[in-house]
Formats: sequence, C-alpha cells, structure tokens
Amino acid sequence: MKQRFSSLDVKVIAHELSKSLVTLRLSNVYDLSSKILLLKFAKPGIKKQLLIDSGFRCHLTDFSRTTAAAPSVFVQKLRKVLKTRRITAVSQIGTDRIIEFQFSDGKYRLYLEFFASGNVILTDQDLKILTLLRNVSEGESQEPQRPGLTYSLENRQNYGGIPPLTKERVRDALQTSIERAATSAAAGNKIKKKPGDALRRGLATTITELPPILVDHAMRVTGFDSTVQPATVLENDELLVGLLRSLQEARKIVEDITSSDTCKGYILAKTRKNTEVVPAETLDEEQQPKSNLLYEDFHPFLPRQFEEDPAYTVLTFDTFDKMVDEFFSSVEGQKLESRLTEREAAAKRKIEAAKADQAKRIEGLQAAQQLNIRKANAIEANVERVQEAMDAVNGLIMQGMDWEDIGKLVERERRKNNPVASIIMLPLKLHENTITVLLGEAEEEEEEEDEDDAYETDSSVSDSGYAGTEGSKQKARDRRLAIDINLGISPHSNAGEYYGERRSAAVKEQKTVQQSEIALKNAEQKIAAELKKGLKQEKPVLQPIRKQLWFEKFTWFISSDGYLVLGGKDAQQNEMLYRRYLKKGDVYVHADLHGAPSVIIKNSPSMPDAPIPPSTLSQAGSLAVCASSAWDSKAGMGAWWVNADQVSKSAPTGEYLSAGSFMVRGKKNFLPPAQLLLGLALMFRISEESKAKHVKHRLYDLPESASGSKSSAVAAGETEGDTKVGGAAEEAESDSDDSAIDVEEDDKPRENPLQSTDRNDDNNGDDDENSGQAEGSAPVEGVGSLSISEEPLTGNTPEPAQAPEQEDEGEENNEGTETATEADSTVATTSKNQATGTPGKSTPQPQKKAQQPRRGQRSKAKKIAAKYKDQDEEDRAAIEALVGATAGRQKAEAEAKAKAEREAAHAAALERRQAARARQQRDIAEHEEVRKLMLDEGLETLDASEAASLTPLDALVGAPLPGDEILDAVVVCAPYAALARCKYKVKMQPGAQKKGKAVKEVLEAWKGAAARKGVVDDRSLDKERMWPREVELIRALKPEEVINVVPVSKLRVMLSGGAGGSGGGGGGGGDAKGKKSAANRGKKK
Repeated sequence: MKQRFSSLDVKVIAHELSKSLVTLRLSNVYDLSSKILLLKFAKPGIKKQLLIDSGFRCHLTDFSRTTAAAPSVFVQKLRKVLKTRRITAVSQIGTDRIIEFQFSDGKYRLYLEFFASGNVILTDQDLKILTLLRNVSEGESQEPQRPGLTYSLENRQNYGGIPPLTKERVRDALQTSIERAATSAAAGNKIKKKPGDALRRGLATTITELPPILVDHAMRVTGFDSTVQPATVLENDELLVGLLRSLQEARKIVEDITSSDTCKGYILAKTRKNTEVVPAETLDEEQQPKSNLLYEDFHPFLPRQFEEDPAYTVLTFDTFDKMVDEFFSSVEGQKLESRLTEREAAAKRKIEAAKADQAKRIEGLQAAQQLNIRKANAIEANVERVQEAMDAVNGLIMQGMDWEDIGKLVERERRKNNPVASIIMLPLKLHENTITVLLGEAEEEEEEEDEDDAYETDSSVSDSGYAGTEGSKQKARDRRLAIDINLGISPHSNAGEYYGERRSAAVKEQKTVQQSEIALKNAEQKIAAELKKGLKQEKPVLQPIRKQLWFEKFTWFISSDGYLVLGGKDAQQNEMLYRRYLKKGDVYVHADLHGAPSVIIKNSPSMPDAPIPPSTLSQAGSLAVCASSAWDSKAGMGAWWVNADQVSKSAPTGEYLSAGSFMVRGKKNFLPPAQLLLGLALMFRISEESKAKHVKHRLYDLPESASGSKSSAVAAGETEGDTKVGGAAEEAESDSDDSAIDVEEDDKPRENPLQSTDRNDDNNGDDDENSGQAEGSAPVEGVGSLSISEEPLTGNTPEPAQAPEQEDEGEENNEGTETATEADSTVATTSKNQATGTPGKSTPQPQKKAQQPRRGQRSKAKKIAAKYKDQDEEDRAAIEALVGATAGRQKAEAEAKAKAEREAAHAAALERRQAARARQQRDIAEHEEVRKLMLDEGLETLDASEAASLTPLDALVGAPLPGDEILDAVVVCAPYAALARCKYKVKMQPGAQKKGKAVKEVLEAWKGAAARKGVVDDRSLDKERMWPREVELIRALKPEEVINVVPVSKLRVMLSGGAGGSGGGGGGGGDAKGKKSAANRGKKK
C-alpha cells in the first residue's frame, strides 16, 4: 500500500494548495501526534484545515480530528511566529519532494520534506532556520539542520530548473544507469528487480523529474517495450528515439495535470477477502460499497497498467486533494475503529470471564451438595456393609494390631475376594479415625441384585449375596462411590454428617449467589471505567466536519410550534439581527434586564400576517430572561414583545443609539414572569428523502384558517402587560410611545432623571459622546444650574420659536400619550441648550478699574526710556539673549504654540468624530427608510445562500423515525418547554457549576448510556432506545463546540436516573433539607 508522496504527487498537491490557500491567514496550529500537525487557515466565509504528516503526506482535510491537550514546544514556536499571518505562495522546490509555504510575502517560510524521515522547517526570509521538527546531524549527502544554521536549497533536485529533454540527455542517462549496474554487480550487491524492470529503474535515478510509474504508463501509451535492456536501447538509435518519444509523452502528461486549477485523482482498490462480491452486471463501480474495498495506491492520472486489470477497482475524484484526504483518512479511520473495537472486545472478554468464574463457583457448590446427598443415600442403602467394615477395623484396632499390619491384612483379604475387605479402600486413614469405603447407590444396588439373580445358580449362591461374574463385579466397582466413614460414630450418624454438609453447602451457595451479583456489578463498573479511560486515550473514529447552518452563530432554537427563534450573543449580533433578519411579520422580544439579548421570532415569509402562538412568545421571552442577569440573581421577571415595525434605529433629536440599542415605539405586550429553566438537547438533521415522514406542526404550514385569532392574541397580550404594571413609573414606561432599549452587556448604570447633572462641563463635544441614553433616561437639565441672562445672546434668539415646532413635530410623528410628547420636547430643548450654551453661565462680568502706579515708578520709567531710546529691536534681542532674559519668553511661546496645536488637533478629531457620527446617522436614516419601505411591501434582503438555507428547519428533528437517514447531530440550548419532542435532553437550572464542566458531564452521561447492555437497538426500530447512528454522532461531539451553545456561564445540570452527579445530588439534598425543616417546624408547633 502506498504510504508517502512521490515527486509528481508533491507537484500536484502544491499546485492545488497554491490555488486554495493563498490569501488565507493562519488562525492556529495544533498537534495531532509527534509527527502530525494540523494547520487551520481562515478568512471571512472560508475555513480550511491542512494536515501535515511529516515525511508522508500533506493535504486539506474534511474530517475532524482530536488535537493534543497541550501544544508541543515546536507548535508553540510556530504559533508565536506564524499565527494570523497571511500565506502568499505555495510551491515545490525544483522537482524534489519539498513544499515551500511563504508567509507575509516571504518574510517567513515553512518547508515540508517528504523524503527519508521527513521534517518541517521554519526559516526567515534569509533562510536562517528558526525552528524545526527534528534536528538532523551531518551525514552522507545530508547537510546538518538545526536552529541557527542556513537552510540550503542549491543542492535540491533541479532547483535551478528542469533541463530540456534531448536525445543526448537520454543517452547520458542510459550510460549512467549501465555504469551503476556494473558497479553494483562488481561490488556483489544484489538488488531485487522484476524481470524487464532495469530500463524503468535506471531512468528513475537519472531523469528524476519523472517517477517510474509515470514512465511505465507513458511507455504503454506510446507502445514502447519496457522490458528492453538499457544497453540494447543505447546501441539501437531507433529504440532511443522511441524512448525519447515516451519520455516526452510523460512530460506532456505532467503539463496537462498542472495546467488547470484542480486535477483529478484516482484510487486503486482491491476487494476485501471473505466478503460477498456483488456481480459487476448488477452494480456499477461507483455503487459498490467502499467498506468492501482496500485502498492500495493513488495517482493524479490513471495508469494504463491498472486500467484494464480486473483485480483493481478504480475510484475517481474531482480533485487530487480530496482523493488524498479520502485515501489516508479511510486507512486512518479503519485503524482507529479497529483499536476501539479491540478495546471493547477485551472489556467484554473480561466481563465474560468474571461471569464464568462466578458460575463455576456456584456449579461447584451445587455439585458438592449433590455429591453429599448421594453419599448419605449410599450409606443408608448399605448400612449393614458399612457396619461390618467398621466392626472389622475397630476389632483389629482393639486387638492392638499395628496400623500398617491392618492395611496389609486388608490388602491380603481383598486378594482372597473377602466381601468386607473388597469395599475398603487403601490406604487407611486411621490417624484421622476414618476409613474410605466403596458403596453403590440405591438404584445401582437394585440393578446389581437383578444382575446377580440372572447369573446365580444353586451351587454358587452365597449367604451374604456377594456373587456374580467378574465382569459384573468390575462394572459395579466402577460405579461405586468412595465415602469417608468415621469409625467413632454409627453409619446413620455418618449419613447425618453428610446431610449437614449438604445444608451448609446450600447456605454457602445462596450467599455466593448474592455476593456474585455484587461482585459482577463491581467488576462491570471497574471494567467500564477502564474502558472509558482507554477510550479517552484512543482517538475517536474520524467524522466529517459538519458545516454549520446560518443561524447557529446566534443563540437559537425551534419552538414547540415550529418557529425559528434567534437571539444575539452580544451587541454586534443584536445589531445584525435587527438589520438583516427582522422582517415583516416577525416579532421582537426583549426584557428590561441587564444583559438581556434581542430575540426575534421568524414568521413565515409567505404568511407574514399570521399570528405567533402564545407558547412561542412565552418560550422566546424565557430565553430573553434566562440569558440576562436574572439567571445569576435567580430572580425571574417577565419579558415583552412588539411587532417588527415598532422597532427602529432612528433616535430622537439630541440622542444617539449605539450598536445593539434600538427605539421601540408604541404599545409593549408584556409576558408573564419566565421560569429560569433551560435545556440542552440534540436535534438530528435528516436527508431530503426522510422529510416526508415528519409532519411539522407549524402554523404557517397550515391553511389560513386561524388568521382571525391574531387580534385576540394581541389583545390578550396587551391586557396581560397592563395587568403586570405595578406603579405609575412602570405604567408610564409601558405606555410610552418612544423608548430606547440598550441591550449592550457592558453598558454604564442608567442616569436618574430626578438628579441634577451638569451637562456643560465640556463644550467641545462631551454632550455628543454621552448622548446615547437608555430607556427613561432623557437628558434633563437641573433647575439649580439654569439662570436667566440679563442680556440674551444672539445664538439663543430663535430658540423660543423652535421649541414649539419641535414639540409639534413630536406630536405629528408619534401619536401617543402626553408623556412621550413631553419627553421628546424636553430632549430637543435640552440638546439645543447644550449646543448653544447656557445663558446664565455666559453672562459677561464687569471688569475692575486699572490700578494707579505707585510713587516713583513714573520717573523711573522716564529714565529707562531715555536710556534706551536709541536701541532698536535687534540690539535689544541680542542683549536679552546675552543675559538670558529670552528663555522664559521662548518657553512661554513654545507652550502656547504646543497648546494651540493640541487644541487644533482636538478640534480636528472632534470634527472628524462629528462627521463620522453624522455620516452614520445618515446611513441609519437611509437604512430606516429602505427598511420601512420593505416592511410595507414585504420584500426580503437575505443572501441567496441564506434564503436557500431557510428550509433546513424541516430537516431538523428531535426524534428520528425508523428508516430515517440521519446525517448530522446539532446541539441546541433552549427553554426546556421547547424541547418536549427531543429524544436526548437534560434540564439546566441556575447553579454554581461552570458550563464547561456541566457540558462534559452531559456528554459523558450520553456516551456512558450507550455502553450499557440492552440500551442500543441495532436494528434502529425502537424509538425509545438509542440507535447506532445516534451513538456514533454523540461520540463525535466535542465539548469545545457544545460549550458555545449554552448562553449562561454557571448552572446546575439535572440528569434523570441519578446520573446527574453533583447536580442530581444537590437537588435531592435540597429537597430532603426542606422536608426536614418542615418537620421541625411542625414539632415546634
């Protein structure tokens, strides 16, 4: 199997990478292993992942891989130097297996070597090595490589250019190959070569720009005999011309491959052994399952020698890069899958071994019980024989005979076929006061008597009944039991002891069964923990990188009625939701809480007038409340909603709305206080063919039958909002026509309009910078700071005439209550006072009379004037410079000049800021006009890709049906009431656990559930059980991606079945504590 790039592969992959990676920036570098790196490139709208296996391969990948927990030293240096830099060129060094990546127009260069052990080298623009993957010591035809040295390119293959392919060059190449072969033969080196392969191998070492497989292909295309020896070609000029033509054909193939931006790729695969091969008549090559194929080789062209070979299956790809990714990712995935399967099989073998050991112990106890019963029964069936044997042995002992002599006597009597001695086994255990006798069971005794009756005669009947043939005696002897008899007690007592042993064995068996269950459970838990730890060390099976849907960049969910609900994660996303996605018929939901996001409910574009169900409104309000500061404070409050045409960015005169802040005009519809309860669930994306099985319960998919319910729903919302208002301030707030909503997360505390504030501290634009006001915080001038000027300024003369006009304009634009009108007029008047200046503060003060000179000063001044009357300005300046009298004046002039420059720069910056703000306000006004027109006409401004991706909501299901083709798993965080139809979901409440740890706990619980016996339905038919495809997608989920879905920072997870860990235990502990305190209160009463 091919494992590394050839020179042609390097040339093709460098050509394709130059087309796809140039102008992208390096976002990050990761370790996959000690020799495999992952480089992520990105620019707006485009993301690429480059996989580098040092010495083997380099290609873009569409599969997600697990990165190392901590970066290596080499990766840290790469990040420090190359992160965020733009890649400007990708090329091959000559025809060698080296690729050069240039960053920032060659300021830094990254070299990838694909020969020998490979290397990754980072240099500066002067080719000085900054860092490298491995240090290389000096050796034969190898220069040393370490940081600080210069990376050499001159000795690389064809670095100065590829020489032309001429007849003389081919002749010299053949001569060189012949000389090398002769030298090797003289040295006694045996080189393994295929028959007729000398010419192709010889050209590969001399004409290095053409790989051997390409030369062989070109020879087959041109009809040249590749088995000819090099010496024969050198002697025959006609063969030399034919060889030259073949080499020119090979070079032409290379030029054709690199002439376009992309090149086709071909994988040569063989069919697996021990698998059923579908006949070629019934299935095409493209339809043949790839799981039955073993990838052997890949090329950027289809070799003629494999094209007609029936043993190979050719797979064609549109680009060489995708083909390489499929080839190596498939091989890598098979290795990972085999390792995971091997670990799981080893864990199952351990569990089976533990079960077998416990079963063996129980079987041993049961066998001991049966044996003790059989022995007791045998003693009771042969009481007379046992008594005779006991009496005989006891009699000999009473006579004082030695124990060894007793054994010898028994042995001698057995040879004489003494019936008593025949049932006694040797050796005797007289030191234990026991003997071992051979007794038959009750059924065997009956069979033995029947056999004896069949063979007995009148002359051979014995008084004791021990008669029969030798065969019958041997058969009976083989089936007898060896039983230990205590000589100190009677036979019935011996039988009673065996019955007692049977009872103790039964009790022991019962205890063993109970303990075995516990032992098996502990063993399974221990093995499962070891498997879990081992699976963490192993990399998961490769999964394709899932392309995110357009709404996944927001906080989103699909309501229980099938409506898409979107929420902003920050002020910029709130602005984007308003500008791009809030359309006619949509609903805007918000809460008067710090950090509450802007939430919109997308209505059907075909039925924008259809009412939004109350359940969807309630769920959207719950998201707005849970994502605010109410989650941490655990204080639930109600949200409110308005229609899309009630939200705008046009601020009243004198106010400025920052990003994420909007004006809401008209009536707010308040919702009931929301429950602080979120859920984390999985939704599955199914194929287009599977959509027909799912009936979506969406109102805009149904006929227009309930359109008349809109007025009732709105009226109910208004009534509910009015009833929730508790005081006059809230009533004025809910009924105001013009109100600003600031949903920034880091906004300053709101100003109290009842407190007097000085707005004229800085007349150079502080009022412009601080003009963005929150709802209910209009800039009101304090009464104490206002004063009436005795002489009004000229700039204030038109103000009395403009105030009523502004008030009338506010009444015309906003047909609402008097509170809104007064607020608008106050804002307008205050802003004009701020712009023109406060009259009380600008009143000129009378100047004091000039002081008279003291006595003697007038005559002194006359003398000085007479003394210096002939001195001009130049002489005065020279004298002052000589005595140092000008230093102070020059310093004052310099300070005055610097102050003037600072004031000019400040004024210029203020002017630019005012111009930018005015330009932004003009853009907002134009956008509002266009938006108002589009809301009236019902037009859409979505991109083509976004408009086409609005339909995937039908492909997202919470619980797949049998037969569905599941493509991806999408994680969603939403109010728990909206996740009723999801198969996998957990409940989250406010708590102290960080969301990263909580998400990992949830994912581990889902993955652990799949390892339990009987949980997974292999046939994917039972909707209540886990399916293999679902388990595969759950295992591919990464905690880093799921964490960003949760809109809160700290929480408590409520997992069912006691699997919640600290979360579940905390909930149970709180409940028990509450019951205990209630009981204590009852006792006190």
